[in-house]
Amino acid sequence: MTIDITHAESDDEIAATFDVMQQLRPHLENSQYISTIRSLMASDGLRLLVLSEQGTVRAVAAYRVMNMLYCGSLIYIDDLVADERVRSRGYGAQLIARLKDEGRALGCTEVQLISRVTREQAHRFYFREGFGMECFHFRAKLP
Repeated sequence: MTIDITHAESDDEIAATFDVMQQLRPHLENSQYISTIRSLMASDGLRLLVLSEQGTVRAVAAYRVMNMLYCGSLIYIDDLVADERVRSRGYGAQLIARLKDEGRALGCTEVQLISRVTREQAHRFYFREGFGMECFHFRAKLP
């Protein structure tokens, strides 16, 4: 099987990630997906890293490079999802490995992400991939 890991840059490449991304973010609408991703790319430097197997998208990571006062440059993973039909085949681990390589190449000191407390299966995966919990993430919704 041929596995490719590439960045989605064209509208067609971005559109091809929608079905997998929507499994993690079901509120997304296909009709607005490309424009939403393009907007985040332009404003925040968002990038989509795509793992495809024989031309079929199997996993997607949306991430950005950030600079923080407390740790310097880091890769922040907004979204990481493997197609539910083919989970546990190592696709997520391959994306994490590639993101760590990119981070090292860019001089980043860390890779970070936030995962909801209810996503226990994802937490087990992140622990296996060398992530640790080191803080609380607080949130307040604004009316």
